[in-house]
Amino acid sequence: MADSHLNFLRKNGRLSEAVEVLDALAQDGTKVNSKTLIGLLQSCIDSNAVDLGRKIHARISLAEEKSAFLETKLVGMYAKCGCLRDARLVFDEMRERNLYTWSAMIGACCRDQRWKEVVGLFHMMMADGILADGFLLPKILQACGNCGDFRTGKLLHSLVVKCGMGDFPRVNNSILAVYAKCGELGLARKFFDGMDDKTDRVAWNALISGYCQKGEIKEAHRLFDAMCKEGVEPGLVTWNILITGYNQNGQCDVAMELMEEMVRFGIEPDVVAWTAMISGYAQNNRQIQALDLFEDMISSGVEPNGVTIATAISACSVLKLLNNGMAIHALAVEIGCIDDVLVGNALIDFYSKCEKLEASQLVFDCMPEKDVFTWNSMIGGYIQAGYSGKANELFTRMQNSEIQPDVITWNTMISGYIENGDEDEATDLFHKMEKDGKIKRDTASWNSLIAGYLHIGQKQKALCMFRQMQSSGFSPNAVTILSVLPACANLVALKKVKEIHGIVLRRNLEAAVSIPNSLIDTYAKSGKLVYSKALFDRMKSKDFITWNSMIAAYVLHGCSDEALSLADQMLMLGLKPEQSTFVSIILAHSLNENVEEGKHILTTMIEDDQLTPAIENYAAMVDLYGRAGRLEEAIRFIEAMPVKPDSSVWSRLLTASRVHDCLDLGIHAGERLLGLEPGNALIRHLVLQAYALRGTREDTFRVQRLQNEHQLPKLIGESWIESKNKVHSFVSGDRSKPYSNLLFAWIDQISIEVKQIGRRQGLCIADEEKEEVVGVHSEKLALAFAFVCSQPVVPRSIRIVKNLRMCSDCHRMAKHISLKYGCEIYLSHPKCFHHFKDGHCSCGDYW
Repeated sequence: MADSHLNFLRKNGRLSEAVEVLDALAQDGTKVNSKTLIGLLQSCIDSNAVDLGRKIHARISLAEEKSAFLETKLVGMYAKCGCLRDARLVFDEMRERNLYTWSAMIGACCRDQRWKEVVGLFHMMMADGILADGFLLPKILQACGNCGDFRTGKLLHSLVVKCGMGDFPRVNNSILAVYAKCGELGLARKFFDGMDDKTDRVAWNALISGYCQKGEIKEAHRLFDAMCKEGVEPGLVTWNILITGYNQNGQCDVAMELMEEMVRFGIEPDVVAWTAMISGYAQNNRQIQALDLFEDMISSGVEPNGVTIATAISACSVLKLLNNGMAIHALAVEIGCIDDVLVGNALIDFYSKCEKLEASQLVFDCMPEKDVFTWNSMIGGYIQAGYSGKANELFTRMQNSEIQPDVITWNTMISGYIENGDEDEATDLFHKMEKDGKIKRDTASWNSLIAGYLHIGQKQKALCMFRQMQSSGFSPNAVTILSVLPACANLVALKKVKEIHGIVLRRNLEAAVSIPNSLIDTYAKSGKLVYSKALFDRMKSKDFITWNSMIAAYVLHGCSDEALSLADQMLMLGLKPEQSTFVSIILAHSLNENVEEGKHILTTMIEDDQLTPAIENYAAMVDLYGRAGRLEEAIRFIEAMPVKPDSSVWSRLLTASRVHDCLDLGIHAGERLLGLEPGNALIRHLVLQAYALRGTREDTFRVQRLQNEHQLPKLIGESWIESKNKVHSFVSGDRSKPYSNLLFAWIDQISIEVKQIGRRQGLCIADEEKEEVVGVHSEKLALAFAFVCSQPVVPRSIRIVKNLRMCSDCHRMAKHISLKYGCEIYLSHPKCFHHFKDGHCSCGDYW
């Protein structure tokens, strides 16, 4: 009687009343047939009524017999209603499981794409002595392929052969897919060749997909052609696989041609094809084309999915197209995919990059579901904007939420704190992150701290952290190397550069072209042009940055002819120069004082290459005019510039004025410099020298006023030189070192020789040039140290770094020493890089 009534209510859609009847029966202790309860659970599945299902579960004791079928239906009810955790709890408590039970649980995990759990369940099922059938095997094989479990996949293949299920097309296709997805293309091809029936499109798709995933796109296309020749017509899925493969391989234009060919075959692109194309262009830095395609997709009537929307928003994020991104945001709301976590994450990143943090926060607050990327995007947005306090508030909230910070969250916070000047907080977080044992530092954690120190100019701390990283057992990656190399790009860190180069070779990091590019630049700045050239010649793959780096290296060392020859080679290879290339080419012509050629280069850049000159290009032109002594043309050029001249332009004019004794023009340039950067002590130093050069009474008052107004510390010359694995520093006029008497005696001897060659032609300023006031300049002390500490051997190569401009007297002395002793002297300071050899300097006596 009770069963009939319950079935009547169920069939008439009165499920809630049926549950109320169950409650009444529970009070009376009346039992119910298991089939009745199974029927009620099925109704819960059909109407997605998990809450009613839970109530039926609570009355499961009413069943006359608690059968495996009833419990299996419970598992299915929870799984199909999206409550996989509850399904697994019921499953784990079952005393008896049959094939249907395992199928229900495995099927549920497959629907939720929990592939590793599926494989684990399969091994448990085998341990229980239950064999999978032809229906269940493809699901388990699919899981093996998707989680890359080749070993279990091969075991299943053996099981299929042993159980005689090799004639099942679905099973065979699944085995083939496992081998292909696991990258075992040899086995996949062998299995495919052994298949009797090759008319199944699914098998061809699996093999083509495997080759695409492996990056062997040409072989994938050959298989596509072979499929057509065999009379198997490619379907939409086949075309999509190949289109996606070409996009992932960076060949977006070929993928576009394929999509157009697909249309000619009568197959209209679906959302998968369009999304593959849009993602391909976006991932290959062709965001404008990606957005154009997105508009074409909308115009064609294909509705985008969450992935498409997220990709389009990300493209707007890169280009900072606020209006376009907002329009796509509105579209996401309209089509109902605004709650997609991918879309939400993309929107947070988009608004953050467009400096609309309030909008980012609003999207974050409105998201019904968040993942770790959601939190990381929002925290990263605040960090990028310099709001470390807001980021920390969110970081604290995240630690108290269900979603815990991952290593990326910690790294973002560390990087943010240090880049915003809070070094102590950054290092504190770095040490705290492993405290509770949940988070382990990775290479990126160390990279965050190293890059942060470099960002705030703490090179020595960055190098110290680099050493600690290695001693802690972490191997530097390409990002580490690219971060730390610029910190070594000076004349006293050559040994460190060689050490890093050794790490690059041992870890096979040269394959990434950015690494040798950076090494070329670093070796050049460390005075080893020959190493830069050797690296350049050895590189099999060169990009335009490689060529730019080598051309710039030649210019740095005063090798103008070599720089121009290399630029010609670059053009002959069809590589299009960029703004930075033109800077180096103009500077090379400047070294040769070839003004007309330099002017022609700038015209070519604007008219032929359609490039807008950067401020660096204009500064190079001023250098060109100045070095050639054509100062009136230089000032006319500056006045005609379409952009406001910056410090680099005026400092080059100041240099030219000093060299060519145009004192009034030098003062004009100096005043412009000081107006741009009044707090820059080095610029103040140069301007004071310019006033002192002219030496009028008014200039003396100006010098005093400048010193009183800005109250900047007086700059004292300091030089550094590396000897026997130790860096030694020298301050102008310093006699405190125990070996100072030896240094000054050596300098006195060399000074007599230099004075015999000719009278000094330096500046008469008491700030740096005049030794009677400040004493012997620091670079002379460093030079003397190089010779005194190496006696009786004459040093062959000397490398010195100085904080101030080198004076004329020291410059003459360095030239004399290089000629007398046959040594090479490399000296860098903020104004110039000098390479002294055989009595000459790479600067051409112009600095």
